[in-house]
Amino acid sequence: MMNSDLTKQFITVLRMQRYADKSIKTYASHLTYFLRISEKLKPEDITQQQLEDFIIWLVEKKKIGQSYQKAMIATITKFYKEIFQRNVNLKHLYPKRKEYKLPKFLTREEIKKLLNITENLKHKAILTTIYSCGLRLSEALELKMQDIKTRENILLIRQSKGRKDRVVMLSPLLVDLLRAYYTTYRPQVYLFEGQAGEKYSERSVQHILKNALQKAEIMTPATIHTLRHSYATHLLENGTDIRVIKELLGHNNIKTTEIYTHITDISKSKVKSPLDYL
Repeated sequence: MMNSDLTKQFITVLRMQRYADKSIKTYASHLTYFLRISEKLKPEDITQQQLEDFIIWLVEKKKIGQSYQKAMIATITKFYKEIFQRNVNLKHLYPKRKEYKLPKFLTREEIKKLLNITENLKHKAILTTIYSCGLRLSEALELKMQDIKTRENILLIRQSKGRKDRVVMLSPLLVDLLRAYYTTYRPQVYLFEGQAGEKYSERSVQHILKNALQKAEIMTPATIHTLRHSYATHLLENGTDIRVIKELLGHNNIKTTEIYTHITDISKSKVKSPLDYL
């Protein structure tokens, strides 16, 4: 069987198992890379040792990060289990040390500058919604008109990461902006639609942010996910309970949410720098 056929077969299995589209896309991307690198061998004939050598090569030669390493191991393991009914054990190659990275965020002043300088109404509505509700990019693009409950001032986020639904509050300022946006663009199904009523593309939103950052002359490195980090950080700075933020973000474990406290604890700390004592 051709490698492309194997990938299609694997994707079909994932769809039948109701994996999210984004997860399927990630699995498929990693599998395609693995099959391309090992194209001189038949996948079914690749040995356990060769699989281990491949992961080690990625880490040592390609300098991949921990998240990529975990994702590739998960992909290979599931691929062999589902397609060849073969149990592959690569758990011993999982990274032992957890990477500790503080989330990147924009200050309130930077967020205000970013949104104010975005003149296109649709672009402003997209960026404002993501920040105001702490959304992942995929969640924002999956929003439908019926998910906005202006009477209750809530936004329904359906089947987000982990196949969970959740509810977040709607700012009156965001409601006013969305009303103006709706009057101008009249979306039919999805809140943010591209051409022919399709979902707005992720790449387009990323391009919107990139242009806005340049136009606002904001030097802080930022992605769409930075807006979500900023939302959480600013809620904490305002005194919102960490358990409430956990629910708003849709985190399974409060330890995931607690990483934001490291930022706010330092910013609120009265500890002075040694420089101040010189």
